[in-house]
Amino acid sequence: MRRLVSELYVRDNCHPFKATVLVWIQLPMWIFVSVALRNFCIGAAHSEGISVQEQLASGGVLWFPDLTALDSTWILPVSVGVINLLIVEIFALQKSGMSPFQMYITHFVRVVSVLMIPVAATVPSSVALYWFCSSFMGLSQNLLLRSPGFRQLCRIPPTKSDSDTPYKDLFAAFYAKFISRK
Repeated sequence: MRRLVSELYVRDNCHPFKATVLVWIQLPMWIFVSVALRNFCIGAAHSEGISVQEQLASGGVLWFPDLTALDSTWILPVSVGVINLLIVEIFALQKSGMSPFQMYITHFVRVVSVLMIPVAATVPSSVALYWFCSSFMGLSQNLLLRSPGFRQLCRIPPTKSDSDTPYKDLFAAFYAKFISRK
């Protein structure tokens, strides 16, 4: 059996470690950038001339003019939590017949997504904005990689689970799971 699995890895070029490489790079990078932004906001980073903290304090937009202050409206923290929850639900909707371990991990990530809201409310707006942008890019990638036209353009080979109408299918699954429950 091991020999067959090894042959499949070689034939299809799909070793399981390749799926985890991104996490080993992305998660530490996310943590380091978040800590660096927080340090900039509290003035822990020193530079000549105008400090980074002063630039962040006057560089906000829309409802958060000061990127070093907390988002008192909670718009960014709630947006971070909702987008992360959407990503988890999109993943959960595409999977049918998940194992108990997969269900446990999915529920755990749902809880983490909801807990991100109060955490994001306690960090400077620049960090919450970074988390929002990062999550939004993840959601965009998830949705874009479902597009048959984009997959064809990038020469991503079709799989058995691909659909000609992925967004309609996703909406129908979302509607069936959350809205039409009786």
